[in-house]
Amino acid sequence: MRTTHALTVGDAADTGLADESVNLVVTSPPYPMIEMWDDLFSARDDAVDAALDAGDGDAAFEAMHEQLDAVWDEVARVLAPGGVACVNVGDATRSLDGSFRQYPNHARVLTALSERGLTPLPDAVWRKPTNRLTKFMGSGTLPTNAYVTLEHEYVLVVRKGDPRSFPPGDDRRYESAFFWEERNRWFSDLWEFGGTNQRLDSGARERSAAFPVELPLRLIRMYSVYGDTVFDPFVGTGTTTLAAMLAGRDSVGYDLDADLVSGFERRLDDLPERSRAEVERRLDAHREFVAGRDERPGHDAEHYDFPVVTKQERRIRLYRVSSVEASADGANREFAVEHEPFDGTEAAAASERSETSEDATTTD
Repeated sequence: MRTTHALTVGDAADTGLADESVNLVVTSPPYPMIEMWDDLFSARDDAVDAALDAGDGDAAFEAMHEQLDAVWDEVARVLAPGGVACVNVGDATRSLDGSFRQYPNHARVLTALSERGLTPLPDAVWRKPTNRLTKFMGSGTLPTNAYVTLEHEYVLVVRKGDPRSFPPGDDRRYESAFFWEERNRWFSDLWEFGGTNQRLDSGARERSAAFPVELPLRLIRMYSVYGDTVFDPFVGTGTTTLAAMLAGRDSVGYDLDADLVSGFERRLDDLPERSRAEVERRLDAHREFVAGRDERPGHDAEHYDFPVVTKQERRIRLYRVSSVEASADGANREFAVEHEPFDGTEAAAASERSETSEDATTTD
């Protein structure tokens, strides 16, 4: 299996992508009313700076979101019928002109997507707890003027039109199945895992605002199949692209920051090893799940040496990255990734290697 991936330096409000040409959107936009994004929004609309200087938070909030609206127009245009868009966004808290308040970014984004004809589906709350002792805001331990700390963001999910349909027994769909126990964890409305390192070594800003690869990787597996195209209009450091490579999907990404796009290739040095480790992790986790059940599941996987819970899982097949080829066109980057099926023989050998390694390090 071969997948292709393109990273383009440009405005995601005008991509040039064909109508209805992508199957899934996974992205996290700049968050309006978060100070690190003020310069970005102000550079594109003087009204943002004027509103902030005047202490008019409502006007600044709306002016920032109007810039995002142009990208949501493009998302609605390029998304295929039945396709899904997943938007990770957090609310903002800020003091302007001596007044502190919350700005509900998730509600404003969901309204914008709905106005473009996309159907809201149940979303997830991504909780990123912090252990900082000073995480409270306001008056500390005295009532009544303290505020709860925002330790969560939203993963909004919308669909274009009716649910996607597939031919009966479609190979791509059945090979793309997830395990029963993965479904139970992924399709919860509360996700709890940490963020990722935000430090940038170079570029126009100090922090990347990137999400961890687990987030787009999970969404890609939940809402697409092998060979689908995933689009990230705010691709940043390329985490969605990396996840698409690991998941065996094509991808396209846009970002205004050429430094971030040019730096993505450094993330691919160990991709084949990382891919293999991720496949082995999923298979080992399923074996552990099966071993912990009181009764053996009633269906056998076709490509692996273990049972599965449902008929839909029987044809599941995981692929690993075997090679990556990169090319450049000015500031833009393109990648061709080869994937090989991680079959039962290889999986069994990997499991045997793991057991041998554990035995070798065991002491009485």
